[in-house]
Amino acid sequence: MSTHKLPAGVQLLAPIPAGAGTHEILSHDALHFVATLHRQFNPTRVALLLKRQLRQQELDNGKLPDFLPETKHIRDNLAWQGAKPAPGLVDRRVEITGPVDRKMVINALNAGAQTFMADFEDSTSPTWDNVVLGQVNMRDAIHRSIEFKAPNGKEYRLREDGKVSTLLVRPRGWHMEEKHVLIDGQPCSASIFDFALYFFHNAWKSVEIGQGPYFYLPKLESHLEARLWNDVFNFSQDWIGMPRGTIRGTVLIETILAAFEMDEIIYELRDHSSGLNCGRWDYIFSYIKKLRAHPQFVLPGRADVTMTTPFMDAYVRLLIQTCHKRGVHAMGGMAAQIPIKNNAQANATAMAKVRSDKLREVRAGHDGTWVAHPDLVLIAREVFDEHMPGPHQMHVRREDVVVTADNLIDPTCKGAVDEAAIRININIALMYTEAWLRGAGCVPIHNLMEDAATAEISRSQLWQWVRHGVTTKEGKQVTPAYVNALLDDEVGKLASQLGEDKFNKSKISLAKKYLHAMVQGREFPDFLTTLCYDAITSANKSRL
Repeated sequence: MSTHKLPAGVQLLAPIPAGAGTHEILSHDALHFVATLHRQFNPTRVALLLKRQLRQQELDNGKLPDFLPETKHIRDNLAWQGAKPAPGLVDRRVEITGPVDRKMVINALNAGAQTFMADFEDSTSPTWDNVVLGQVNMRDAIHRSIEFKAPNGKEYRLREDGKVSTLLVRPRGWHMEEKHVLIDGQPCSASIFDFALYFFHNAWKSVEIGQGPYFYLPKLESHLEARLWNDVFNFSQDWIGMPRGTIRGTVLIETILAAFEMDEIIYELRDHSSGLNCGRWDYIFSYIKKLRAHPQFVLPGRADVTMTTPFMDAYVRLLIQTCHKRGVHAMGGMAAQIPIKNNAQANATAMAKVRSDKLREVRAGHDGTWVAHPDLVLIAREVFDEHMPGPHQMHVRREDVVVTADNLIDPTCKGAVDEAAIRININIALMYTEAWLRGAGCVPIHNLMEDAATAEISRSQLWQWVRHGVTTKEGKQVTPAYVNALLDDEVGKLASQLGEDKFNKSKISLAKKYLHAMVQGREFPDFLTTLCYDAITSANKSRL
């Protein structure tokens, strides 16, 4: 082990990754701040995770989601507002997202989007190297010193004109742990680890460059989880003497339960709130996961679940109305398409889908949108520039909107389950999980940018169809044996495509093992990433 001095009670279970700046990122003072936050707030985090389990039991027993009667006074009070938009977050018409690797960070900051969300969560496989080097990249980006030289000699730097995107960071969700770091013998909260290191190293510098410490908050399931983030924000600002309200957090409404508490979530964060985002892919996953015990909520193939599906449309309309009522941004969702370079006709079709989706969002009243590839920034910007002349649309109140609890869980959805849908879900889940196990969290598959959220839809749909014995369009019942046979067949196809040597060097066999366990219709693992996490920590521990 390194002679690196650690605070009392802090252990690192893997060597500090090689590379410039890693020891500074994991400095004694930085880890002391991590440990302080963890000790202060982890007991509440653990209690809230237990509440998730108890709520799932209620859902399984038939108590469906509804608006909370105990917080009706918050929803009905029209006097309170969220925070005014912070510097660098007034105009957010195009936000690009992606993992925290060095080349991606530079390209995203240079892409011409208003903001860049650097993602430690669904787009990053949380290997120890990825997490620590990602923090180095964040520090270098905020300090405007980030550079990268590719193996082919090509060099990457920030734009000379200084017109780079405002940086936001998405830490991992409350359910994740950073098992390479022990605090008093227990794994550190991954949320706290990611937040604390970024805040410790970059809070003051981000203000100096005219921005601030800005975050995207993922996977929240209740306003109490937003309250915990707000407490973390206040404690951290007080710790360094920073005025409260300097931090801003945009909450991804990507769980079905959070959709019933949007007012309350903004209220809990109000001095730190920078709005809500329609996290569409995780939202579909959450709908399946939370309502999994009930056959009436079975969905068709994932391609049939669009933003015009009733439960998706209701959630979007309510989100926009809620945000604008409270004076905060209502951000649209991800365009997962990527440019198709070897097929002009297919590329034109894909880009037309992007344009149509962004047009739907801006007309609905969204204040901005997400893209996953730099080449899509211009398309999204053109649509929003044409239809949103101001920096946002908070004046679009959507007072016509009335959304009920039944609307938010309306299972009406055109489409069917067929063998092709089963196979595409198997293929995507396999290929993504294999890449994640290799340390890649954002992967182009079938001309779409897949991350953990889209892979979660695929594996949860397979589980749902098996659990409820769905009959396919071809007249075949979806059973464990049927899905297992298709899984074997899809693995065989990949083996044939790759050849024996590449297949044996890949993680496909391990990915198959995990996927097989997830789609038998019995226990439902909450997250693919937590199920597979030990597989990417053990390799690091063996280096000690």
